[in-house]
Amino acid sequence: MDQPSFGCGGMSDGAGALEIALCAPLQLLWNEHAPLRAMMDTFNETAQKVMTYEGSLLALFNLLREQVAAFTLELKAHARKEDDVLFPMMAAHIGREFGPIAVMEHEHVQAEMNLERFLEAAGPDGTELDDEEAKFIAGYAAFAYSILTQHFNKEENVLFPMAERMLSEEEKARLAGLLS
Repeated sequence: MDQPSFGCGGMSDGAGALEIALCAPLQLLWNEHAPLRAMMDTFNETAQKVMTYEGSLLALFNLLREQVAAFTLELKAHARKEDDVLFPMMAAHIGREFGPIAVMEHEHVQAEMNLERFLEAAGPDGTELDDEEAKFIAGYAAFAYSILTQHFNKEENVLFPMAERMLSEEEKARLAGLLS
């Protein structure tokens, strides 16, 4: 499997930046972003339709609810790997109170909170909502999408390369064991 190239300092195309290959456990976390992005793109497209649709929204809103519920399960599994394994390892080197780990954890909380708000407000089938409520509630999903799009970019372009450089070979081996 080819290793991705990352530009340091937030450069996503790597132009003029140091290229870095990721170890297997960091590559695993990076690879999990692609299917999550695909699910996010799908639910965001549906959320945008809900927020701008004129007419009865029940079927479209219920589709959005199903998409967000499925995505949320996948995201939680991925985020737990970072929150419970990678972030504590990195925090031992750079701390957790401020800086990249604090930002990443805050973004996890914000994204999950907006997804949970959406799911709670959506209810089991959306039949209790009028169209204006459905449009408002869809905004929670769209906001989560916005947070996570930026979050994944920060992880891929800053955090994962930082972890690659920072973690010792022993820590990387332990990370691999904990993620498997």
